[in-house]
Amino acid sequence: MTAQIVFTEIPASDPERACRFYATLLGGEVVREDGGPNPIWLLPHAKDGHAAGHIYPGQPATDGAGMTAHFTVSDALGDVMERVRKGGGEVVSDVIDIPVGSFFYAKDTEGNSLGLFKYRI
Repeated sequence: MTAQIVFTEIPASDPERACRFYATLLGGEVVREDGGPNPIWLLPHAKDGHAAGHIYPGQPATDGAGMTAHFTVSDALGDVMERVRKGGGEVVSDVIDIPVGSFFYAKDTEGNSLGLFKYRI
């Protein structure tokens, strides 16, 4: 079996603030789950699908220095950049083109590093 990422956990020193950011960015509801030792907030996902990640109470890496979670988006990247800013995050790069699409780097409200990717059709 080839290794692949199946889920991401996003640490947040202020989970409620992080939830507002990801709801704004991803255009969907972030849902709290209390079934484990700590509360978690599932990222928006398809009704019959499963979440690709969650937010949890924790200490993020030093301002953008941790790993980068990449999310695929279907909207124009300029519109996604605006949602990053509207949600309280920071756009940290211009759009970068690669053969299969384009993306940009951003930071969420907690300082976590993000990539927002749009496939070329």
